[in-house]
Amino acid sequence: MRASRLVTLLLLLQTRGRMTAQQLAEELEVSVRTVYRDVEALAAAGIPLYGAAGHAGGYRLVDGYRTRLTGLTTDEAQAAFLAALPGTAAELGLGEALAAAQLKLRAALPAELRAHAGRIQERFLLDAPGWYGDADRSPHLAPVAAAVWGRRAALLRYRRWRAPEEIERRVEPYGLVLKAGRWYVVAGGPSGIRTYRVDRILGFRPLEEFVMPDGFDLAGYWNTYLAGFRARLHTGEALVRLTPEGARRLGVAPVSDGWAEARVPIESIDHAHGEFLRMGTDIEVLAPAELRDRIAATVRTLARSYGS
Repeated sequence: MRASRLVTLLLLLQTRGRMTAQQLAEELEVSVRTVYRDVEALAAAGIPLYGAAGHAGGYRLVDGYRTRLTGLTTDEAQAAFLAALPGTAAELGLGEALAAAQLKLRAALPAELRAHAGRIQERFLLDAPGWYGDADRSPHLAPVAAAVWGRRAALLRYRRWRAPEEIERRVEPYGLVLKAGRWYVVAGGPSGIRTYRVDRILGFRPLEEFVMPDGFDLAGYWNTYLAGFRARLHTGEALVRLTPEGARRLGVAPVSDGWAEARVPIESIDHAHGEFLRMGTDIEVLAPAELRDRIAATVRTLARSYGS
């Protein structure tokens, strides 16, 4: 632990220049007295650093000195690929590793590139979750991630939509996917490759190691899964009339009188009922009759409620 802290202290001085004992203590989350002892240990090891008292004082390395202790650990290398998503790295238990990796990367860069990297972090931010949906809060995310990293099978207890709602099966976690703030684990099992929502995992117990199937590509699988998911969603269609605004919203070209008639794919009567109601008077459902009647009944109910 102390060796890691000494390396971090050294890299902080290399990347930031002069720093006071108080600043170092805050960065390292230790006491000022501990910083004094660490600085003495570095000096005793032959590191050319010096300290100065006063308003402009602090510790700094002799000009031109650069440590070569910038090799990344395994965790730090993994975390570096999550640098655009610091919250994601923290969820996976790699928050500290990400900070250490970024510090080592900065130390390895020339001064002008180091400044450029700092400006990127100051001016660009990726916020993955959508506006109206909270990101997953699953106590099983870190264990699942550990199983993915370590290629370990697991006994999965899972809550799904259809009966039986609670199932238990042995799975081999191939990879994790973050989609719009929600985590999914792609795993092999007795019935082939399946996708599980991490926030629906009720229990997760690691088992023995497994061997990845030859040729498995996580990105390729996910793209195929999404295409199939969208195809399964739109199993029906509705015939509708649209105002110019409605045509614009649905991407339909209006005809000469401004109105457009189109057949649009729908997931189900229930889903289309809610989606079309949001469009108000910009849409009129002509078919199927069940959907038209459902919307008409809802409109009559709303009219009575607001009329009174």
